[in-house]
Amino acid sequence: MEPTIDHIQVTVRDMAEALPFYDALMPLLGFDPARRTEATLESADLHVVEYIHPKLCFCIGSPRASVADDAPHRRRPGALHHLAFRASSRAEIDAMHPKLIEIGATIVAAPREYPEYNPPSYYAVFFKDPTGIKYEVVHYTTGA
Repeated sequence: MEPTIDHIQVTVRDMAEALPFYDALMPLLGFDPARRTEATLESADLHVVEYIHPKLCFCIGSPRASVADDAPHRRRPGALHHLAFRASSRAEIDAMHPKLIEIGATIVAAPREYPEYNPPSYYAVFFKDPTGIKYEVVHYTTGA
């Protein structure tokens, strides 16, 4: 089996707040806005929006009403610590940085090199969405 991720679904705190953010973010990450789908599953207490790309489907979903006010924390067991998307170049990350600010992302760390990571050419920007979910856009060379 090839380790390929088919889809990822994250739960956001407030769909009304998250939708404009993700509608602006996903094209920056290579998703075509025309391939966005949306559904409400009453029986599951779920509103889900899918951003579809041939290589990955990324979904945001509403929380269950009973836990909607819980504070997210990426270090809780079962929680997503952060999710990294790979950029084709450092220039792509540098160009994305002001766009992330423009769409309302909370910048955790502006683009820079992380020589303490492996490989030493690791270059990334870290940011959070309105719920506090942490993302990274990274580029590095492996020499292979």
